[in-house]
Amino acid sequence: MKKKILISTGGSGGHVMPAITIQDHLKIEYDILISTDLRGLKYLQNNTYKIVIVDTPKLNNIIFLPFSFIKILFLILKSLFLLKKEKIKILISTGGYMSLPLCLAAKILNIKIFLIEPNMVIGRANKFFLNFCEKIICYSKNIISFPNKFENKLIISNPLIRKKYYEKSSKERINKLFTIMVIGGSQGAKIFDKIIHEVIVKISKIHSLRIIHQTNQKNIDFLKNYYSENKIENNVFSFDQNLNIFLSQSDLCITRAGASSLAELSIQNIPFIAIPLPTSKDNHQLENANYYKNKDCCWIIEQKDFYKKNFEDLLLDIMKDKDNFIKKKNNLENLNYQNTWNNVNQNLLKIINEN
Repeated sequence: MKKKILISTGGSGGHVMPAITIQDHLKIEYDILISTDLRGLKYLQNNTYKIVIVDTPKLNNIIFLPFSFIKILFLILKSLFLLKKEKIKILISTGGYMSLPLCLAAKILNIKIFLIEPNMVIGRANKFFLNFCEKIICYSKNIISFPNKFENKLIISNPLIRKKYYEKSSKERINKLFTIMVIGGSQGAKIFDKIIHEVIVKISKIHSLRIIHQTNQKNIDFLKNYYSENKIENNVFSFDQNLNIFLSQSDLCITRAGASSLAELSIQNIPFIAIPLPTSKDNHQLENANYYKNKDCCWIIEQKDFYKKNFEDLLLDIMKDKDNFIKKKNNLENLNYQNTWNNVNQNLLKIINEN
């Protein structure tokens, strides 16, 4: 009989996508359940997942703090019952406050806890649970704010990327236009919609290009019409499960700097302009982007400097300096030359089985 593993996740795609990837890596050898809050459900619209809901409240509202604590106590009891009923042997947490009740319950029941930290700054929940965990899996040994006394628990892995992103398209691209893709995170970034489309039109007067643009659902028709009226070939969409297909058609990407998004671009050797979300906790998106910039794989514009003129100048420089663009593309390829699905799979199984 297979051992049971519960993967705790929820919230944003940055937490849920690694959970899905872990499930795909471990599902042959283990019986997997995924716990999520209500926000994370939209990323798990697949009948093959065994899902349980643990809807942990945020603890950022002082007025409702007493009620939130009461709910968390209830969720700890619910988690204790769930872990015992399902006979869970291992808990894997992808971080975030969503994991709080399950990690505390797992500690009480002496269940092994493994943490996943995809960002270059350790998350506050993961930092809190370092005392209790067996190991924490990170993508770099140089994690900012990581306590030195827990270095023995840190294990390095290549990024946890969904299998479909490793599958390079064997078909030759029919469209030869230089293609720019815009992904603003799972919900689309409003500030992207205020600046990027106008700059793209200006650039298109000098360089022929195509645009693939992720945006908010209500903004799709406006952008489609705007690009079409300016004779720019375009594909405008909201959230799409097959983002990898769009990426395979792209030469350059404009993106936020979530760890999963950057890793997916990296594995496909797509140079990118990162515009980190300035409100990300401990500015972890900027540090995620810096990891790739320090390896000369990308460009960064901080949001405080994200103006039409700055953005336009950068795009023109990129399209003019083809040698620099190709260099970044080659650097990404070199960064990932040992990053394969099988290598990550074997490493992850080794970590779980040996501990």
